[in-house]
Amino acid sequence: MSDHPTIDDVRMAMQRIEPFVHRTPVMRCRAIDDRVGCEVHLKCENLQKVGAFKARGAMNAVLSLDDETVARGVVTHSSGNHAQALAWAARERGVPAHIVMPTNAPEVKRRAVEGYGGIIHACRPTLESRLETCASIAEKTGGTVIPPYDDDRVIAGQGTLALELIAQVPDLQAVVVPVGGGGMISGVATVMKGMDAGITVIGAEPSLADDACRSKQTGSIQPHLGDPTATIADGLRTTLGERTFPIIRDLVDEIVTVQEDHIRAALRLVLERSKLVIEPSAAVGIAVAMQPAFRERGLERIGVVLCGGNLDLEALPDLLTGN
Repeated sequence: MSDHPTIDDVRMAMQRIEPFVHRTPVMRCRAIDDRVGCEVHLKCENLQKVGAFKARGAMNAVLSLDDETVARGVVTHSSGNHAQALAWAARERGVPAHIVMPTNAPEVKRRAVEGYGGIIHACRPTLESRLETCASIAEKTGGTVIPPYDDDRVIAGQGTLALELIAQVPDLQAVVVPVGGGGMISGVATVMKGMDAGITVIGAEPSLADDACRSKQTGSIQPHLGDPTATIADGLRTTLGERTFPIIRDLVDEIVTVQEDHIRAALRLVLERSKLVIEPSAAVGIAVAMQPAFRERGLERIGVVLCGGNLDLEALPDLLTGN
């Protein structure tokens, strides 16, 4: 594989963003360990700036732009966490952020984008509408498009969480990472395989949005077969990108899918027993680790990335019951 972010790119991203982001803690929960059957080290990106790992990639991308370019602002499309992250990063640098958000984006995330000073442009809840609206706004404003995941600067920024995790938890045998567009797992896999090829990198994906699993199996990018908006893991509804797919193809060991009931059970377990606030997308990794087949791997020490904590509290009863 060539022409992709390297571990050195991730290290440079770490130096660039370190003054702005949190070094998030790694936590343990006995109840989760018992359910999974091994030590589960939770990388708490739900406690990151803006409540998600996305702060890392967005900040690295914004800081990578020269003063003249960034002064024209930045533009993106996102259902929520990248939207918040880019609005926050742009505010930190004192430039405008134009955020294209689908009409079905969680209200809690829309309010947060506005709170960070982002300028919201609504679009239909399809990838095509997102891209078209984003391109139109960029043309009108002259702003730089910062994609939510399919961008080397974003991938390198997301990989910084893995640099922290591997330092915080020596002798990890595996890491479980939720997969949407693939930016986070691409960065994590780049670091893990660059530092210790023996660490197994496992993607976690809702079965209702299983494009990454099928893409990995077939060796080419696959579209969604059904309606990805049906999964409660709203941050994982996107498809893989041209930049993320080759990294996932070559460096991620496997991708495991889970049903909605398993995601709900994992969400409830984390909320009730670890006392950590996470959003449904962050529960997907725990759901994978809770499967009986995962216990049969015989692993002793794993990491699971809790990718975000922007939970819509008004929707929580329905999220837990499936109503």
